[in-house]
This record gives sequence, structure tokens and C-alpha cells, in this order.
Amino acid sequence: MQKGLSARDMSLSLGQGESYINNVENCQNYPSMTMFFNICDYLEITPREFFDTETANPTQTRRLLEACRNLPPEKVEHVIQLLRDLKG
Repeated sequence: MQKGLSARDMSLSLGQGESYINNVENCQNYPSMTMFFNICDYLEITPREFFDTETANPTQTRRLLEACRNLPPEKVEHVIQLLRDLKG
């Protein structure tokens, strides 16, 4: 939903019938591991992010972590303080 995709369009983009994703969502079908990885690739998320129900936007969180990865510790502290200030 965050990506503005319809289940039908996603199903067809994955090379499946138009109701495939809808059936997965409704537990009428279960994807194979290969298809699960294809779904993750399509959504541009990792399998770990797929199952992370606590993070509102895992893709942006991953991008933020990647941006901080090579910063020196004092710069990371600046980022943390900025985020705390933004949170209010």
C-alpha cells in the first residue's frame, strides 16, 4: 500500500495470475521461497524487513542506517540528537 501498488498489478508484474497476491494476502495461497524472495525484490525490501512489524517504513530506515554506517561516532551522535529534536 505504501508504494501505491495494486495487488493485481503486482501479481502480473511477478508473472502470476491477476489474483495471486490477493490470494496470498487472504491465506488462500502461500508463495514458494523463490516467489517470496521475488516479492521482497519487487517491494525493494529485505526478507527481514518484510517480517518487521515494528518499523513503519523499513526501506527508509535501512537507507538511514546505510547513510550512518561510515560516519565517525561523533557524527552519528549528531544524527541521533537531530532525530530526537525532530521527534519533539
